[in-house]
Amino acid sequence: MLGKKRKLGKKMKDIQVGETYSTNAKIEDKDLLLFLGLTDDANPLYIQHDYASQTPFKRPIVPTVMLNGIVTSAISMHLPGPGCHIVEEHLHYPNPVHHYAELDVSLEVTEIDQEKHLVTVKVIALDEEGKEVIKGTLNVCPAYEPESMNAISLENFY
Repeated sequence: MLGKKRKLGKKMKDIQVGETYSTNAKIEDKDLLLFLGLTDDANPLYIQHDYASQTPFKRPIVPTVMLNGIVTSAISMHLPGPGCHIVEEHLHYPNPVHHYAELDVSLEVTEIDQEKHLVTVKVIALDEEGKEVIKGTLNVCPAYEPESMNAISLENFY
């Protein structure tokens, strides 16, 4: 991994208001089980069909923190990208996401604060039926320019 050159995400000077990124994600059983196993979360609403069928949700739903992970991954890998840091989140989950859902996630840069080295990114995610399942904003600190391109500790980034 260290031998491969990796590109840092967009720096402040490269980001513009209105810039967008879109991706999609499919919620699979393996992903849910890995997540629930890692977090030791045994909420029956997430995994027990018999329990969930007797709730207003009618079937198991995806934990919101797992949905949050899809959003933060898109930000840290694409907009602004590697080297960024999320400093604040305001997310709303207006509709539940059920197992096997396919999500369309859209990010848009809505504000840039050069002085604070922050960008505001708006997120909206829709399920396969077009229902809004995630809506909100995140304040993100984009990657900083390396002080020296010859720095030993950063030789695998450019």
